[in-house]
Amino acid sequence: QVQLVESGGGLVQPGGSLRLSCAASGISFRLHAMGWYRQAPGKQREFVVSITSGHSINYADSAKGRFQISRDNDKNTVYLQMSSLKPGDTAVYYCKARSVLVDTLLYWGRGTQVAVSS
Repeated sequence: QVQLVESGGGLVQPGGSLRLSCAASGISFRLHAMGWYRQAPGKQREFVVSITSGHSINYADSAKGRFQISRDNDKNTVYLQMSSLKPGDTAVYYCKARSVLVDTLLYWGRGTQVAVSS
C-alpha cells in the first residue's frame, strides 16, 4: 500500500520558517519524481516545487528564493524548507509522487496545514 505522509506544518509568524517532510512507503522512491503542491482556502491546488529522481528541481515563481526542496533517497523522504513565509503562503501543503516509468501513475499525501499569521 502506497503512503505519502506529510508532517511539519503549523502556525508561524510572517517572516518565519518551516520545514515540511513527506515520508513515502510502498513505492520505489528512487523511481519517483517528488513534488509539493498547496491549496489555499477557496483556491485550486497549485504547484510549488518538484524534484526528480536525479535531483533536478523546478520551482514555481512564488517559491523561488524562499523555498528549497530536497530528497533523501535512503530515507524515502522529501523535504520542503520554507523561509520568509508570508500570509499568502497559508495553505494545505500536499506531497505528490510521480512514477518515472509510468508518468500517469501519481500518488498524493493527505496534506499538512501551514498557517502564516501574526
